[in-house]
Amino acid sequence: MRNLKLTIEYDGTNYHGWQIQPSVITIQETIQAALTKLTKTPTQILGAGRTDAGVHAAGQVANFHTRSQMPEIAFQKGLNAILPRDIVITAAKEVPSDFHARFSATSRTYRYTILNREHPSAFLRNRAYFFPHPIDVRDADAICRALVGTRDFSSFQRTDSDRINPVCEVYRSHCWREGDLIYFEIEADAFLRGMVRTIVGSVLKLRDCADAVNQLYKMLEARKRSAAGASVPARGLFLMRVKYDKRVVPK
Repeated sequence: MRNLKLTIEYDGTNYHGWQIQPSVITIQETIQAALTKLTKTPTQILGAGRTDAGVHAAGQVANFHTRSQMPEIAFQKGLNAILPRDIVITAAKEVPSDFHARFSATSRTYRYTILNREHPSAFLRNRAYFFPHPIDVRDADAICRALVGTRDFSSFQRTDSDRINPVCEVYRSHCWREGDLIYFEIEADAFLRGMVRTIVGSVLKLRDCADAVNQLYKMLEARKRSAAGASVPARGLFLMRVKYDKRVVPK
C-alpha cells in the first residue's frame, strides 16, 4: 500500500466543515468520493485539521492509502478534474507509510481576516468579517503576542468541544494591517475547537481597555467560556499551513 499526502485549498462557504457528517455536504466526503471515482476503489482520507462550517483553507493536509500505481501528478490532476471548483489539490506526494496528516503534524497556522472600514465588500463577504469600528493594530498585536507560550485555553474553546486536554502551546501570535484588511495569525502545536475565532472576538472586546493584556490573562485564568469574548464568524478564518518534521516528511 502506498501512502499519499495531499495539500488542499478550499472555499468552505458551501460546506458543513471538513469532517464527514450525516445528511450534509463536507470537504472530506467530497474528496473521498472523487478519490473513489479516480481509483475505482473505496478510499478514506485523514485530515490534519477539522475545520468548521464556512471555514476556508489555503494549506489543509490529508493522507490516504492506496494500491493504485498512478504517478503523484496524476492524482493531483485527476482529482482537480473531478472535484468542484471550490476545492483544489495543490500538491500530491508519496510519503512514508507511518505518516498521519493529523498526528504527525508539529504545528498548524490559522489566519483570521477582518475588513475594517465603514462599508462592507461584495467580493469579500464570504472571506472576511466586516467590522466597521476602529481597531488599533498595535494594541491588538500586543494582546496577540501575550498568548505565546504553553497555556490552558479552556476559556477559548466551544462548549461542545470533545477535547480532553485544553493545554496548547502557541509558537507565534500576531496582528497586522494591510490597507482595509486586518489579519490575525496564530501558530500552535494544537487548537481547541473554536479557539481562534474566540481569541479574535476577545481581542475585539478588549481593544479599548487600558490594561487589555492583564484582562486577557484573567480570561485565561477563569478557564470558562463565559469569561472570554464572543466568537467571530467562521467566514474570516483560514487554515494556512500545517508543518511536519522534515525527518518524517522529507522535501
